[in-house]
Formats: sequence, C-alpha cells, structure tokens
Amino acid sequence: MHETSVAESILSTILETAGRVNAQPVGATISCGQFNALNDEVMNFAFETAAAGTVCEGMTLTIRHVPLRATCRQCGTTFEFDIYRPVCRQCSSAEFVFKPDAPLLLETIEFKDGKE
Repeated sequence: MHETSVAESILSTILETAGRVNAQPVGATISCGQFNALNDEVMNFAFETAAAGTVCEGMTLTIRHVPLRATCRQCGTTFEFDIYRPVCRQCSSAEFVFKPDAPLLLETIEFKDGKE
C-alpha cells in the first residue's frame, strides 16, 4: 500500500509549507497518472490517519486522476487510453505507443486565509 508513504510525504510538505507561511491548511489537491494511480479511499484514510494531531487534521484532500494518453502508430492520432477499449479512436488500430504518464504531484495547498 504505497498510499501510506505518499500520504506521509505530502503531509510533511504541507506541514513545512504551513509553518513557513504561518497559516492553517484547509485543503490540498494532488494529481496522479495511471501508472502511479492512487486508490482515493485508501489515500484519504492514510492522509487522515497521518494528519491526526497536526495542524492538517480535518483538511480536505482532493485527488485528480490524469488520463493516460497514447499515440497511434498507424494514423498518428493521440488519444486518451482506455484499458477496456485499447485501440485508436480514429482508426481502431491496436498499435500505439504510450505518452509519458503524469507524475504524482502535490498541485495546490489551500490555507484558511485564502493563500495558495
């Protein structure tokens, strides 16, 4: 369960940032690609557990999943890859190459006074 280590890492960054700007964190948004996907329920639980007893306790964590993209080798179309229909949307070819997957990122931290 890599969500626990991700939650601890994100919490550490949020705590450090909150201390630096001297503000109460109320929310954060993270994003992840498909190869580094997070289970939303497990991630939220891991974050809530890690944040207990800190200034981050009770804050909202939003997880944004970035679709994996691929480029067709036949027609050159770039499309969002669908594991349940792994073919080009334009020509139905099953010959494609994946684009780089989105990294796991802490995108924003929202603070009580509106700072971001």
